[in-house]
Amino acid sequence: MNLFVLLEQAALRFPRHAALCVGADIVLDYAGLASRALRLGAGLRERHHECDRLAIVTENRAEYVELLFGIWAAGMVAVPINAKLHPREVAQIVEDAGAATVFASSSLEAGVTDALRVTKPACRVTAIGGDEYAEHVRAAALQQAAPVAADALAWLFYTSGTTGRSKGAMLSHRNLLAMTIAYLADIDTVDEHASLLHAAPMSHGSGLYILPYVARAARHVIPATAGFEPREFLDLCNRHPACAAFLAPTMVQRLRAEAERSRAPFANLRTIVYGGGPMYVEELKKALAVFGPVFVQIYGQGEAPMTITSLRRADHASADDAVLGSVGWPRTGVDVAIVDASGAPLPVGEVGEVVCRGDVVMAGYWNNPAASRDALRDGWLYTGDLGSRDARGYVTLRDRSKDVVISGGSNIYPREVEEVLLAHPGVAEACVIGQPDAEWGEVVVAFVVTVPGTSVSAEAIDAHCLERIARFKRPKRYVFVDSLPKNSYGKVLKRELRNQVSG
Repeated sequence: MNLFVLLEQAALRFPRHAALCVGADIVLDYAGLASRALRLGAGLRERHHECDRLAIVTENRAEYVELLFGIWAAGMVAVPINAKLHPREVAQIVEDAGAATVFASSSLEAGVTDALRVTKPACRVTAIGGDEYAEHVRAAALQQAAPVAADALAWLFYTSGTTGRSKGAMLSHRNLLAMTIAYLADIDTVDEHASLLHAAPMSHGSGLYILPYVARAARHVIPATAGFEPREFLDLCNRHPACAAFLAPTMVQRLRAEAERSRAPFANLRTIVYGGGPMYVEELKKALAVFGPVFVQIYGQGEAPMTITSLRRADHASADDAVLGSVGWPRTGVDVAIVDASGAPLPVGEVGEVVCRGDVVMAGYWNNPAASRDALRDGWLYTGDLGSRDARGYVTLRDRSKDVVISGGSNIYPREVEEVLLAHPGVAEACVIGQPDAEWGEVVVAFVVTVPGTSVSAEAIDAHCLERIARFKRPKRYVFVDSLPKNSYGKVLKRELRNQVSG
């Protein structure tokens, strides 16, 4: 089934309902969105072949939605790319995907064009909203979307690349439909009166959630700043009904700080879905105190888009830190297991690799059979995350397998140490890594960002740790920094910290 049917049905049921908004203004209803997507699809068919890959590199904007559905209407493949990447990194992805055209915002067009002259000179760059783009949309509309097989490629999802070059996860129409159904089953109640605020990048998490909200004819709100500004976000929650958003944990932290500082109202904020990195229990408690019971956590990867486990809204009312520190239960239609190095299931409480299977799991990595074989084994996706499951079924992530510190033969999970560090009132952010050591193999090093205006000593933090975790787990060294290096999604770049301690 072509994913375009989600938009087709929404437009049939709610043709005059608001579909796209920029800031407070409605710019397109569902009938108009479906019409533009079908005309865009026709324009693409005039210039491209069926199954061509078409890249999108732009800040968040209303055209993102019509581009995705126009590409699918034409029977082609969308390749959304993070707009914050360097043009050379964009060019690498375009070359890897073999994209025939790049749709770029006017602010990024020149840089991407220059970079592609070196790596892929035949690739065409089209400015979104420009004259050539308008020619695509002026085409006579397709009568119907191109028929495609359920397992046909729909979206090449390029990983964020915190540890190296991005890989393209091949997501089919079936994968994305399974993701959509699981969202509506597990995460939130969505109808035509709901709104999705696109504050996070539409090239990744926020863009994937376009699908369930289109399926229910909800409105999509693009901030006027095209990104995340906490005060603007809170203001939009007063201007649109039943607001939901996907936010990375660092964004939740900034939003909470702004709400506390300004005391700005957020009358219609209904749901914050968070994921993409660890949300520490102490920070989560602070956010719950400010915003109330609006939070849902998702655990997923591009390889199983946003859909492995979830911590329900009701679970966030728990007084049990083990529940708040977990990633919840397996999602609808997804099997989850914890396995050892041989792939054998582990008993309750034991730590191993998290694996999952279901219709949401990718077909493999684009042009990378070796990585595909490593990630997909006997029908299971090996996530590279270490976790455990308790007797109630809650899954708790310990760390990425590559991030575990092995000191003196003992496994030390950085997240456990980071949780303890963040419980200190003078610590704002913390990141724990392993430093090579001749005697112990590795020793624990903690990078610490202190609360502004607070003076905290290494001795005080060390004493705090010794009161809460085993002596062998505590950091052997504390490095105080002004900020932690992060990628454009807010994930800490541990490789840069490792370079600092090994250099």
